[in-house]
Amino acid sequence: MFMRKFELIAPCHFGLEAVLKKEIIDLGYEILQVEDGRVLFEGDEEAVCRANLHLRTAERILIRMGSFPAVTFEDLFQGTKELPWESFIPKDGKFWVAKAASVKSKLFSPSDIQSIMKKAIVERLKDVYHINWFAEDGESFPLRVFIMKDMVTVGLDTTGESLHKRGYRKLTAKAPIAENLAAALIMLTPWKKDRILVDPFCGSGTFPIEAAMMAANMAPGLSREFLSENWEHLITKQRWYDALDEANDLVDLSVDADIQGYDIDDAMVTISRENAKRAGVDKLIHFQRRPVSELNHPKKYGFLITNPPYGERLEEKEKLPELYHTLGERYQNLDSWSMYVISAYEKTEDSIGRKADKNRKIYNGMMKTYFYQYMGPKPPGKRRSGESRG
Repeated sequence: MFMRKFELIAPCHFGLEAVLKKEIIDLGYEILQVEDGRVLFEGDEEAVCRANLHLRTAERILIRMGSFPAVTFEDLFQGTKELPWESFIPKDGKFWVAKAASVKSKLFSPSDIQSIMKKAIVERLKDVYHINWFAEDGESFPLRVFIMKDMVTVGLDTTGESLHKRGYRKLTAKAPIAENLAAALIMLTPWKKDRILVDPFCGSGTFPIEAAMMAANMAPGLSREFLSENWEHLITKQRWYDALDEANDLVDLSVDADIQGYDIDDAMVTISRENAKRAGVDKLIHFQRRPVSELNHPKKYGFLITNPPYGERLEEKEKLPELYHTLGERYQNLDSWSMYVISAYEKTEDSIGRKADKNRKIYNGMMKTYFYQYMGPKPPGKRRSGESRG
């Protein structure tokens, strides 16, 4: 059966494009371009379903409607009107520009960009459908527009609510880390499902839950819905059923994982357990009330991956040096472990008491954070059968 080919855009957190690129390649799709905060790739109707279901680090999946230069609002109007809207939006479709972002461009007012583009689409569809008024009481077709150096790129949002909303996190901590950011940070480490993972500041459980979903090969989108599931004129229900069947067949909850989450707050431990249960991975994670001062583990070669408090409030800020110092001390007492810390606290390394082997700047929303990486030794490789012991 013939499938339409699309250029697809997957936005992501700035600094994590390479992680998303690898995910898309692993799904079997060809990368067209990597830009700041987004990866473009080629895919068909099936790819829209599979990318929404499987990509752990993307924000959403957009169908690229087209790109054109615009330095005046007239350019924007005409360029928008030229695009083949009738191929995507039916007569009763509800359509609007949900978000407009502009960088280094003459056109920069989001509200003006939104209203002019809406008018242009209406004008185009009036001519095609031979009607003067649109009820817009059908399915939703939100658009996202990026203008970079006067080049307009228009994307049709197939996702709806951002992909970081997996559907399991009904209850959250004060400053939770987004699920897709947590997944990307885990992917930046060499952690694999046969290695120990501990988060000593687990909050609502995001790092342990994302790790457990990876260990069980569970697609992050299995427990949620997507806007384009209802676009039957574009993507048949069968495509979605096939993609869901594939994702369900891949899940393996029999995996033997050692994933743990600690928090000093009893309420957060309860919330973490409930979130893990909702995600379907509660059997793979051990949550416990435990302060960081009691962090220990008898085994070697484990991973600490964590998002400690940054000190948004003044009274918290005063406690940060001691808190990070304690984390550093407890880490020193773990045998051959690696530690990965995302933090906006500028004295992270000083307080931990050791410079990170690597760090990278990552924007958590609009907040500049650093991902501090302390590399432990690799465990000795298992000998192949028949290899002599020497």
